[in-house]
Amino acid sequence: MSKITLVTGGSRGLGRNTALSIARQGGDVVITYRSRAEEAKAVVAEIAALGRKAVALQLDTGDVTAFPGFAATLRAALQETWKRDRLDHLVNNAGHGDYALIGEMTEAQFDGLVNVHFKGVYFLTQTLLPLIADGGRIVNLSSGLTRVTFPGYAAYAAVKGGVEVLTRYMARELGKRGIAVNTVAPGAIETDFGGGAVRDNPEINKLFAEMTALGRAGLPDDIGPMIASLLSEENRWVNAQRIEVSGGQGI
Repeated sequence: MSKITLVTGGSRGLGRNTALSIARQGGDVVITYRSRAEEAKAVVAEIAALGRKAVALQLDTGDVTAFPGFAATLRAALQETWKRDRLDHLVNNAGHGDYALIGEMTEAQFDGLVNVHFKGVYFLTQTLLPLIADGGRIVNLSSGLTRVTFPGYAAYAAVKGGVEVLTRYMARELGKRGIAVNTVAPGAIETDFGGGAVRDNPEINKLFAEMTALGRAGLPDDIGPMIASLLSEENRWVNAQRIEVSGGQGI
């Protein structure tokens, strides 16, 4: 029986790459998207072309009130597509970049980061626990910026630091169900995240490349396959860990 993974924010960037990497390793995928329905459909088509099953569902991970309805929709999709009532893996990937110096960050910006990157992760996981099979896996996305500092990223890094602590508590509490929970912390990656700054701004790209032992900024293909491998049975004993995937950024 194939494994089913839910990847939030799977229509673009690291989420898209993770979903495709899971499919290449023989898994089926449910992706969520907030507003990019056409991009999500394209990812589903790519996964189908790899011979795997996929479904795209709309979800705003910053809106906790939407989670019960989403869980019902997910349950129906699992029954319709797989004739199952459980999924195996959850990858809490969805997010956005909003950066400002501490003296300039607005409360609305701050609340947006907390709602999506921390509160959303906490309560979406809570809501979906009845749908995650015993012996499953949860991967939460963090950032290399919880270990190294860069001006303007204080609020973003702080909420990601909260996710890292939350991950360890999840691992402790869900261990009785055989569910392993880990954090993956990417370094600077060339995607459209944060307005595409690392991908599209040569100065920023060069700066992060110079901070990285392997001499370049990261690519989505550096991250997605690693997350997919972490979900595999071969890594069943990896639990409660922060795994940085940054090419040696800031060492």
